[in-house]
Amino acid sequence: MDLISASSRLEALGNPTRLAVFRLLVRAGEAGLAVGQIQERLSVPSSTLSHHIKSLMIVQLIEQERVGKTLICRANYAEMNGLIGFLVAECCADATCTTTEDAA
Repeated sequence: MDLISASSRLEALGNPTRLAVFRLLVRAGEAGLAVGQIQERLSVPSSTLSHHIKSLMIVQLIEQERVGKTLICRANYAEMNGLIGFLVAECCADATCTTTEDAA
């Protein structure tokens, strides 16, 4: 993942409603949730929810599938894990490490 992709995903998650939608879908697992279920659980108007879902789809954090007349949303775990990996990939890379022996 590059800096532009990561920043776009983080920007999308910077909105409280989108973050709530994403967390709800992460909790739902691979089965996902119907748009109506998301709306019920978060008490978000349908037009507003549609906008937020679209924003998360654009940055590939969620996927949508039509099953009959129902739209099912799912978290894109590969992208989520990629973003998390990007954030922690260089954790403490420039820090000097001390072992317990050095501290003694």
